[in-house]
Amino acid sequence: MATKVAKKRLGDVLLEQDLISEEQLRECVSIQRQTGANLASILVEKKYLNEEDLVITLSEQLGIPHIRVAHYNIPKEVLNEVPETLARQYQMLPVSITGDVLTLAMADPLNIMALDDLRMLTSYEIEPVVAVQSELRDTIEKHYGVGKQSAELYNELVAGGAEADVQTVTQTEEMSDLGQLKADAEDAPVIRLANLLLVNALEQGASDIHIEPFEKVLRVRYRIDGKLEETKSPPRSVLAALISRFKIMASLDIAEHRLPQDGRFRIRYKGREIDFRTAILPCYYGEKIVMRVLDKGALTLDLEALGLEEQPMQAFRDAIARPYGMILITGPTGSGKTTTLYSALHKLNQVSENIVTVEDPVEYELFGVNQVQVKAEIGFTFAAALRQILRQDPDIVMVGEIRDEETADVAVKAALTGHLVLSTLHTNDAASVFTRLTDMGLEPFLVQSSVALAAAQRLIRRVCADCKEQVTIPREVLDRIQFSKATYNETPVWVRGRGCNKCKSLGYKGRIAVIEAMPNYPEIEPFILGRAPSTQIKEAAIKCGMRSLRQNALSKAARGLTTVEEVLRVTAAD
Repeated sequence: MATKVAKKRLGDVLLEQDLISEEQLRECVSIQRQTGANLASILVEKKYLNEEDLVITLSEQLGIPHIRVAHYNIPKEVLNEVPETLARQYQMLPVSITGDVLTLAMADPLNIMALDDLRMLTSYEIEPVVAVQSELRDTIEKHYGVGKQSAELYNELVAGGAEADVQTVTQTEEMSDLGQLKADAEDAPVIRLANLLLVNALEQGASDIHIEPFEKVLRVRYRIDGKLEETKSPPRSVLAALISRFKIMASLDIAEHRLPQDGRFRIRYKGREIDFRTAILPCYYGEKIVMRVLDKGALTLDLEALGLEEQPMQAFRDAIARPYGMILITGPTGSGKTTTLYSALHKLNQVSENIVTVEDPVEYELFGVNQVQVKAEIGFTFAAALRQILRQDPDIVMVGEIRDEETADVAVKAALTGHLVLSTLHTNDAASVFTRLTDMGLEPFLVQSSVALAAAQRLIRRVCADCKEQVTIPREVLDRIQFSKATYNETPVWVRGRGCNKCKSLGYKGRIAVIEAMPNYPEIEPFILGRAPSTQIKEAAIKCGMRSLRQNALSKAARGLTTVEEVLRVTAAD
């Protein structure tokens, strides 16, 4: 049977317990009448009452339990029973459903109006429990989307008649409507919406923002720790104005809807300057926009702080200490290759060294490094820029990416003529660097002579420190995943994340780099010159002491930094 809450006012209960004075209560009630704010919130904000005291008192006096909502993983079907507007208005959160009883966490369980409204709306019997208000507020934000500010903004956009303004614009109407489109993009609600999407991405630690148009909805997703997560989306009708707003910010052509466009813009947020690299792609239902978040404040330009295992770290130290040769890092998009290269450049950045980079685009600005932006539309390609760079008397050169034979040829010749060259390549592992370069058309003897270090990099998710717990993994499983005590001398500590409020119940928070570093061992020379497959080159390198991606990732798991499941997701068997 659901708990019946006595119709006793909160102020009276607190006075009976001598937790507040009558003068304090009169003052806060007066503020409540003027502002309509919650009495408990006012008392806590005025520091007349401690949140924990409030919860304990209400629990004891009313005979109802108190809970810590931050520790609850609430199913979506339970959340759907209470509309977001009511949850925010009354500061309440559904916790569970048992039969015909809905358990409801509340900051003020004496709010009879809230209980009656919800009882009529849901047809459930309501069993209130009391919760700490700050925890309740944070948990509501976590479960109901991007916050009250965005909810009000979306309502304003819809209420402003945006739905009625949607029209099919033909090619002949495009230019005549350009002025209106620009005006819509500079409308205050649209500007606030654009800013809100950016701020939410920064607050959640996103690396990318995806805004995707479909027939009836506009989907917004953030890439957090390598995984895309959907967030509350604005009305479909604001797509044109929103895309135009981002085009204006990135200095792009708002009249062009048929061709892809790329640009970038910068904002200042909490004292930090953050760049957004913007890419727009025309799709069937409109233009899709992806923005890469480039937060210089979050960039750790310290090679030693990357947390690499002993073998790859020493291989990197030896390679960047060389006066010439190529250091090539491979991996998929978003695997942290550029960050690792920048960290190496930061270590090499001395007054005595002339460092020049050629990038597309320049992601982060490095003081003391001459950075060149590729402009392919006017013929200033990687290869053309690299040739010009070599006339600038460089000691160290970084090429953002080797994409073709021409760029590879110039980079190899630079490495063979006394320059240290750093670059990236798209292959699956370190050994494939040698076969990839020969496939591009380079002679094997040039590849063997120029490459000082080939490395493959991935980012794996770190176990959440707030909900980490130890687990036991059977020996037969460890054998299957190729974990050997011979390669890890300490006692392994296997962990997993239970899931908590801090990690959004995922069990992971943050990412760490895993690198497979292959120096150009003399023992692998015959395999390179003989155009052997990458599997044979890798086997020979492992015999020489190289540790593979799988081995280095398992070492991190054995130290309690990540999970075995994450290792298996990211790395392939040797």
